[in-house]
Amino acid sequence: MPNAHTTSPKLIDQFGRQVDYIRLSITDRCDFRCVYCMSEDMTFLSRDEVLSLEECARLVRIFVQLGVSKVRITGGEPLVRKNALWLFNEIGQLKGLHELVLTTNGSQLAKQAAALKQAGVKRINISVDSLQPERFNRITRTGHLAQVLDGLRAAIAAGFEGIKLNTVLMRDTNDDEAEDLVAFAIQHQIDISFIEEMPLGEVNHTRDSTFVSNLDTLKRLQSKYSLIPSTHSSGGPARYWQVANANTKIGFISPHSHNFCESCNRVRISCKGELFLCLGQEDKVELMPLLRAHPTNDAPVIEAILNSMSIKPKGHDFDLKRAAPAVVRFMSHTGG
Repeated sequence: MPNAHTTSPKLIDQFGRQVDYIRLSITDRCDFRCVYCMSEDMTFLSRDEVLSLEECARLVRIFVQLGVSKVRITGGEPLVRKNALWLFNEIGQLKGLHELVLTTNGSQLAKQAAALKQAGVKRINISVDSLQPERFNRITRTGHLAQVLDGLRAAIAAGFEGIKLNTVLMRDTNDDEAEDLVAFAIQHQIDISFIEEMPLGEVNHTRDSTFVSNLDTLKRLQSKYSLIPSTHSSGGPARYWQVANANTKIGFISPHSHNFCESCNRVRISCKGELFLCLGQEDKVELMPLLRAHPTNDAPVIEAILNSMSIKPKGHDFDLKRAAPAVVRFMSHTGG
């Protein structure tokens, strides 16, 4: 009998782009309240409004059957989800899944890094926006840098194939730390990506007032480091530069200064089972009702996913000059 993975239809959108990467949020909850991601006083979803871990595993299996080879588990903070490790163990060995990766704030890694590696997680992205404890606490509102650095050390000790820091620079907040963060990454022989702040969610400031262009950050770093353009790709939107005479690559995810939509290969699934075809658009397909109406029949879910390719937009529409955000949902809702 032919392998289902090789005979199933692939996810090709109306612009000829193949979707082979999904980002699945397993919770909207987080133990931090980062200023660019959440409001200080969040109202979280009730348990029955969120995909069960079994439903998450089922969705991943279906997407892998449809040609997806990379899955990133996100949140909120995914590792605060009770029994999250069960999900990693369940999907980590799926045939056809080449990369199981994780984005985390690092707060739970000291306890869970070794088990995640054993479950099949290959790479981890850890959000670190400052190396100054008081500033880190102001940005995260509730986070403690020492706890995150303990998690980073545990991840390094666990031996993942790749560890990367994710940093959002904000003007007059932490933009003076770009060089220090790169030096930290070089010291620990890990990578770092700078992510331009995105106009998502209701915020108490205009994004234009805090926006830092990755072009400016690159120029700033080039004045201190010898950077070599790299063809490296992690399967996502980052463009990389290799630090000369070091094991560190610097990535730039630039939705404003360099629109990356022409090569978009991914979709996002919120913890509510909403299939978002673009981070910067509201187009979505509700998968949770189908999962629950057809608990033993994948066909309606597969049909909905295949049909969604016809509404995947050409690109996002971020505009920092707008009075209102492009998308009125927090990053924690869609998934980091």
